[in-house]
Amino acid sequence: MMLVRPPRFLSPSPAPGPREPRLRRPVDASRIFSSPRPPGRRPRPRPRAASPSTDLRRLTARIVELTRRRQLAQIMEEVEAARRRVRAGGVPNTIVMNAVLEAFVRCGDVDHALLLFKEMRGPRGCGVDGVSYGILLKGLGIARRIDEAFEILESIEKDSSIGSPRLSPHLICGFLNALIEAGDMRRANALVARFRKVLYEGHSVLLYNLLMKGYIKSNFPLGALTVKDEILRQGLKPDRLTYNTIISACVKSSEIDKAIQFLEDMKEEAKRESNPELLPDAVTYTTLLKGLGNSRDLYSVLKIVVEMKSSLLSIDRTAYTAMIDALLACGSIDGALCIFGDIIKQAGSNKDLRPKPHLYLSIMRAFATRGDVDMVMRLNKRMWPDSVGSISPAAKEEACELLMEAAINNNQIDLARGLLRRIVNEKKCFSWTSRVGLVAIKVESLSGFTNSLLRPHVFPQIILNDPVEKYMVPFQESQPLPADIILRKVMMRFLKDRAVPLVDDWGGCVGIVHRDDCTKLDAPLLSMSRGPPLCVPTSTTVEHVIDLLLREKSEMVIVVKSGNMYEGSYASSSRPLGIFSLAILWSFTGDYSSDIHDAGSLVTALEQDTGTCNCG
Repeated sequence: MMLVRPPRFLSPSPAPGPREPRLRRPVDASRIFSSPRPPGRRPRPRPRAASPSTDLRRLTARIVELTRRRQLAQIMEEVEAARRRVRAGGVPNTIVMNAVLEAFVRCGDVDHALLLFKEMRGPRGCGVDGVSYGILLKGLGIARRIDEAFEILESIEKDSSIGSPRLSPHLICGFLNALIEAGDMRRANALVARFRKVLYEGHSVLLYNLLMKGYIKSNFPLGALTVKDEILRQGLKPDRLTYNTIISACVKSSEIDKAIQFLEDMKEEAKRESNPELLPDAVTYTTLLKGLGNSRDLYSVLKIVVEMKSSLLSIDRTAYTAMIDALLACGSIDGALCIFGDIIKQAGSNKDLRPKPHLYLSIMRAFATRGDVDMVMRLNKRMWPDSVGSISPAAKEEACELLMEAAINNNQIDLARGLLRRIVNEKKCFSWTSRVGLVAIKVESLSGFTNSLLRPHVFPQIILNDPVEKYMVPFQESQPLPADIILRKVMMRFLKDRAVPLVDDWGGCVGIVHRDDCTKLDAPLLSMSRGPPLCVPTSTTVEHVIDLLLREKSEMVIVVKSGNMYEGSYASSSRPLGIFSLAILWSFTGDYSSDIHDAGSLVTALEQDTGTCNCG
């Protein structure tokens, strides 16, 4: 079928007549020589300047981000740059300056916060509002400057404050929360009693939740139960936070039965009022699992785990970690592995469920106690690609220590010795009471004294029960220096000796100068000493002198006659007999090397000697 376009009917044109001359537009000479615009290209629009309100919003967001990083210097630089950009010498508005005030409070610099607050309410400032007063009150509470905070509250109550702020629960709750976080329930209760009428406006349970948290912080958790009774007397209804706080208080006071009862009350009230906001959440179950794990109640732990997995509750990584920790505390390693496998399976589709390194370490501790070297090695290997977040150096060290513990518990002495050798080479020092120290003692005891990896220093010429007088150096041979001499004149002496005794004009020892304390070239030596010298009588045993040097972290002691000791102090009028130092002790070791003068290495060696002797 063919469509035919209908004919166009044109109106008859008028008869041609004389044309009127067309008025031409005068031609601009600059357009004659300018190149014509290419066809199809439009002029580029000029960028519009951002409005001042948009700039201030961006600045506020930037200040909040820098506050999280605690970069106060960068915040002040950007605020000063914003002040220079504002025309006619203006200042940023109150919202921006409140963000700066919050940054000072978050970083603990309350003095600068007070100065900024005075500048804001000054004649050339941007002004203050209720938010400004709330932030300042919170900062004063954190800094424990309670009197200044109460003065500000009284001025607000009398309407004598600049900005005309109004007393409100939100204004006071920041200060109250700071007192509660510090555990100062006496002042917190005084604040509630003083402004009870204001705090009870609106009949909210927020105040009571804060008070319950305060009782938990002040090591009186059962006091939170009395606050719940007060809530019921006031005709208020507890919310989910109220129940979570009460359950936390019961767990902290080891009242697990009461915590389970409050959990049941929570579910019954939610069902009775058809209020899903009262149902237990992940925080409720996580808190309860912690208490059940501490009480080693495996049956209740399994019951809570089944209830969590069968409900519509969204289980996050923290809740899964609490399940595993509770099962491990109850000794159920198989149950913990089942939950751990569930986490790994779901982490493939949900990256937020990937476990953190400390969860791997918790499971590795359980297998290291069993002596399961294979499982500890597998978990250590999978911790690197499968965990989320950074692995701290302490976590890396603990993983290696757990592997050594598993090897020693499985009687694999050679593997444990190799791991201990690597730990000794990498770590500067470790405590004998730590995990690696206890395992090292086991390895050393099984290896024998001749195969020791810690290379203990032997004192073949010293008997620890001998008096120190037998091994001391006479005082004059130590070449003491005058106490008032300038360091610049004798600085070469400290390249040879790490500690030098000082004498006064009468020949009495008045101090000991250590090489590490020589920091002022033009100062007298006495000003750089560590106070009166350490003195011991001639009858003191060498063992006690070594303990004194290690405990006081000193290089030298002064030996005096027994009659010159008055309640442990040294009389400068009496003349010292000799000195005993770490350098002298080091010269009596069996593997003495003259090029070793480091006191830090010597102290570590002596601690190792003491640990070896205590190990038997």
